[in-house]
Amino acid sequence: MIRLLIADDHPIVRSGLRGAFAAEPDIEVVGMAANGREAVEQAIGHRADVVLMDLRMPEMDGVRAIAALRDRAPQIRVLVLTTFDSEVDVLPAIEAGATGYLLKDAPVEELLRAVRASYRGEPVLSPTVANQLMGQVRRPAGPGLSNRELEVLRLVAGGASNREAARKLFISEASVKTHLQHVYAKLEVRDRAAAVAEAYRRGLLS
Repeated sequence: MIRLLIADDHPIVRSGLRGAFAAEPDIEVVGMAANGREAVEQAIGHRADVVLMDLRMPEMDGVRAIAALRDRAPQIRVLVLTTFDSEVDVLPAIEAGATGYLLKDAPVEELLRAVRASYRGEPVLSPTVANQLMGQVRRPAGPGLSNRELEVLRLVAGGASNREAARKLFISEASVKTHLQHVYAKLEVRDRAAAVAEAYRRGLLS
C-alpha cells in the first residue's frame, strides 16, 4: 500500500485529487496539507511514502518543503504537481530533491502512474519539463562560467543583493559569495560592478 499525502493550498484541488485516488486499491491518502510546513510535518507524522506537492503555497513553499523532507526524511518521495513549468520553477524543485515533476493538466492515468513510479524511486517528468531540463543542459553558459555562476551574475546585474540572490536561487548566501568569487576570477575583475560590466562586454549578459 502506497501511503500518499496531498499538499495544495486550494481545498477544491485537494478534494479532487483525493477523489482521483479513492478507487485505487494500492494507494491510500493518509493526509492533506494546505502549505509546505503542514506537508513536512504530516508527511513525517503519517509516515507517507509519497508526497504530491504543489509549489506555490503559503508559509513554506513547495521547494523549501522538498528540501526539508530531503533533510529530515529522505526516504519520502516527493512528486511535484503544479501549473508552473518555467525553468525558474522546475530546476529548484529538482535540485531540492523532487523525484518527479508533473503538470496539473496531466490525465488522471498519468498521475496514477507517476505516483507509483515515484514510490519505486523512478524519476517522472512531464514532456514539457523534460524539454526545459534538456534546454538547460544544452545551453552554453558562456566562456568559463557555469550555469549557476551565470544565474548569480544575472541577478547581481539586476540589482539583487547576495541575500536576495540566495533566496531566489534557493541556495545559501555563502554559496552566492563563492560563486561570485569564481566569477571575479574567471572574468579577471575585482568586484561585482566590474564583473557586470565585463559580462556585458563579453556578451554573457544582454
